[in-house]
Amino acid sequence: MEYLDKYKNWLSFADGDTKAELQSITDEKEIEDRFYKDLAFGTGGLRGVMGAGSNRMNKYTVGKATLGLAKYLLSKNDGEVSVAIAYDTRNNSQFFAKTAAGVFASQGIKVYIYENIVPVPVLSFTTHYLNCTAGVMITASHNPKEYNGYKVYDKKGCQLCTDDAKAAIGFINDINDYSSIEFLDESPLINYIGEKELSAFLSEVKKQSLYEEKSDLKIVYTPLHGTGNIPVRRMLEGLDVTVVKEQEMPDGNFSTVRSPNPEEKDALTIAIEKAKQIGADLVLGTDPDCDRVGIAVKDGDDYKLFTGNQTGALLVKFVLEMKKAQLNEKSTLVKTIVTSELGANIGRKYGLQVEETLTGFKYIGDKINKYEETGKQEFVIGYEESYGYLVGTHARDKDAVVSSMLICQMAAWYKNQGKTLVDGLNDIYDEYGYYLDFLDSFVLKGKDGAEKIQNLMTYFRDTDKALFDGIDEIIDYSKGVGDLPKENVLKYIWQDGSWMAVRPSGTEPKIKVYYSVVDKNRDNAQLRLDNIRAKIKDIIEK
Repeated sequence: MEYLDKYKNWLSFADGDTKAELQSITDEKEIEDRFYKDLAFGTGGLRGVMGAGSNRMNKYTVGKATLGLAKYLLSKNDGEVSVAIAYDTRNNSQFFAKTAAGVFASQGIKVYIYENIVPVPVLSFTTHYLNCTAGVMITASHNPKEYNGYKVYDKKGCQLCTDDAKAAIGFINDINDYSSIEFLDESPLINYIGEKELSAFLSEVKKQSLYEEKSDLKIVYTPLHGTGNIPVRRMLEGLDVTVVKEQEMPDGNFSTVRSPNPEEKDALTIAIEKAKQIGADLVLGTDPDCDRVGIAVKDGDDYKLFTGNQTGALLVKFVLEMKKAQLNEKSTLVKTIVTSELGANIGRKYGLQVEETLTGFKYIGDKINKYEETGKQEFVIGYEESYGYLVGTHARDKDAVVSSMLICQMAAWYKNQGKTLVDGLNDIYDEYGYYLDFLDSFVLKGKDGAEKIQNLMTYFRDTDKALFDGIDEIIDYSKGVGDLPKENVLKYIWQDGSWMAVRPSGTEPKIKVYYSVVDKNRDNAQLRLDNIRAKIKDIIEK
């Protein structure tokens, strides 16, 4: 069906508000963008710009995904089927959560839905805690305010991995008639949950505590208008914490930041200004669904922003030092293929096994599931360069609640030694060598952008080792590597262990380029990184 036919079809069944929005569009290019495809339910679920149309997040696309998922769950399970649902602070998150609850209930599925906003790791925990068949989280993580999304979790609280996701997608793609979706506002199958389940989650997080000695550490925390405010503050009780008032309350417009992404420098600008005023040692910022955390550390008169790789390496060192008496031959660290080798090398020095997964924390969660099934390995810590960390197995997704607690304990541990986290990081560099990591994201929107991303990946494959001098190996994950699922990622490895990886984002209209330069000399590393980045930028812009 051509996009104009799909547009006219939507006008035939849509409710009043949706119809009015569609009729107000005067630009045919806009109609094309909304209808040239269906919003893809990928291996990470749904994520897209909110609005009317088949290529947008709205009542009908959420309904379609939910009805297909319901049919998949019912086909796979005998007896009672139940789903836990949670949502973040984004515009329409609660509405989409209640929409999903009503569609599940229409299919005879029992629903446990949170009354209030909670983080992603809480939903992951709750799915397993309440013995649900699956979980759904309404969130678009750190995306700009125009976006929302829909993540699906298995009974262990891990996002659906490749085979399960493909099976569910098959059922979702079979739903072609939006008018057949039954949207219930109320049902005895819909149960509201809240404080009891959140408290159970927090008590599990508390079990991961590693250092509770008193210190005079001063912390500034910002939830960036998201779900972290209550759970993170509860885990930091007893510490000297100042919350950024301007960013404390939920706000789906994220009105104080350009983007609520703690990976980006300006997201922590207000928090750093507050830290300067009070002389804080540490700045913490969690994203809207509180699965990622970014930090800035007092360094002289200014504050140094840490990358996800730097925080990850420090956490690995801290956690393993605190737990070294408990480590054994089964102890395992899990990281993604685009995460720095620094933390992995620290793990190896402590005797840990190191395993790699594709990008996406669901693959780390899946490793935990497999370790529990086989008993051959024990999960100690998992992390990815994009500011996501997990210690403990209470969740199967990255958890900024437990990470925030441990980062503060780590900072207190260093401070009681007369050191900052900057000093701690420099100690690591002295021992393991200097690692300079960076990420470039190139936004290429719409149909034309999607085609350009495909063309770029073809170009990189065709150019092969001629792309840069000194490349020793190219790994093409689309051909399958070991037991990893196939994925459209290229990794270029130089003879000295430096590397670069290129991958299209699975959730945003972006192509991402990851760099990791290893060098004893910091200035040389920076110069080399600048040269590599300049060449990549030139290729992508041309």
